[in-house]
Amino acid sequence: MAKVIAIANQKGGVGKTTTCVNLAASLAATRKRVILVDLDPQGNATMGSGVDKHAVEHSTYDLLVHGTPVLNVMVAAAEGDYSVVPANGDLTAAEVELVGVDNRERRLRDALEEVDGLCDYVLIDCPPSLNLLTLNALVAAEGVIIAMQCEYYALEGLSALIDTISRVAGAVNPELKIEGILRTMYDPRNSLTNDVSTQLHQHFAGKVYRTVIPRNVRLAEAPSHGVPVMYYDRYSRGSKAYMALAGEIIRRDEGGPPTAAADGIVTPTLIMAPDGGSQ
Repeated sequence: MAKVIAIANQKGGVGKTTTCVNLAASLAATRKRVILVDLDPQGNATMGSGVDKHAVEHSTYDLLVHGTPVLNVMVAAAEGDYSVVPANGDLTAAEVELVGVDNRERRLRDALEEVDGLCDYVLIDCPPSLNLLTLNALVAAEGVIIAMQCEYYALEGLSALIDTISRVAGAVNPELKIEGILRTMYDPRNSLTNDVSTQLHQHFAGKVYRTVIPRNVRLAEAPSHGVPVMYYDRYSRGSKAYMALAGEIIRRDEGGPPTAAADGIVTPTLIMAPDGGSQ
């Protein structure tokens, strides 16, 4: 049965799309079957997976508005053994066109039923706002990964997002829970980063991933090449961090013990390199 995870934060520029693309590639490298659903009209996760958002025949707009089967919308990522449900600017019209549609918040959930037995993970890249598209993601998902920087404004936004998740769980999707909080663009030399990180551990014990995603030039450069960072520079700190995150998520799902962390990065127990070897 597929596990559906929404990667969300109403604040932009916190690493949601970077996380979605690189986590999809890293999970696929461990031989998990992965589908990435791009639910952001900017289509950055689509382009970051090496798919031309302007050239796709169908997109998430067709999935949500016209009911096009998800298997007809999916395309293969250019690098990495995962599939992409692409998005482009057409998706901006979806909210308006779905206003009068019954169960409009369940459109994505209903569409994903078709792939329930065909993959292990479905990752949804949410837009940076709490709108109908994000609501569709939260109704479809069983877990939410909150990507956030360790800064005080991020803590304020976190409260609003958690309130939204609680409301959706109470009203529409009782299965929904916070899967984990992922600290991105992490710089341990910054005292503010350490202070906020400490607060996260105090208030969300057990929900904060031990893996952190560091600030990394290679990680920032990879999207311009249309590939996940593990196919751009697999030995970079960013690549190793996302591979470690994939390992941590798999261990959590399988009920295994956490792996000891060193310098804030969790070392995965089984991660496959792009060339088929382990690293």
